[in-house]
Amino acid sequence: MTQMTKYLTGAVLLGALALTGSSLANAQPAPKPGSQCFYANDWQSWKAVDDHTMYVRVGMHRVFRLDFASSCHSMTWPDVHLVTVFRGSSSVCSPLDIDLKVSDGHGIAEPCIVSGLTELTPDQIAALPKKSLP
Repeated sequence: MTQMTKYLTGAVLLGALALTGSSLANAQPAPKPGSQCFYANDWQSWKAVDDHTMYVRVGMHRVFRLDFASSCHSMTWPDVHLVTVFRGSSSVCSPLDIDLKVSDGHGIAEPCIVSGLTELTPDQIAALPKKSLP
């Protein structure tokens, strides 16, 4: 190899390592088992308890309570659906990661500002009334 070829090969390798390192540094970690995080696509179903609280089933065995900053009146109406946008990565770890609106499909969707996100323990899930389970 000529000196120039060695130099170019080294520069290409350094560039590739720098790109790999920066992409690893910017990569978002996956939710850890036992953490309060979950993946947005694991959200299975939901059930409003009242206009300030709803429960969300995540996967098969996890349930989260979402608390709202103010009343979300249409949450308890029949035949409403959620219009949900997840901010940032696909991991949901805080209320700021969820942009939630409720719509009856005929008007403007009502924003429901999530102020609390709490994973329930298995004992708390078992203690919920059946009508509150998502």
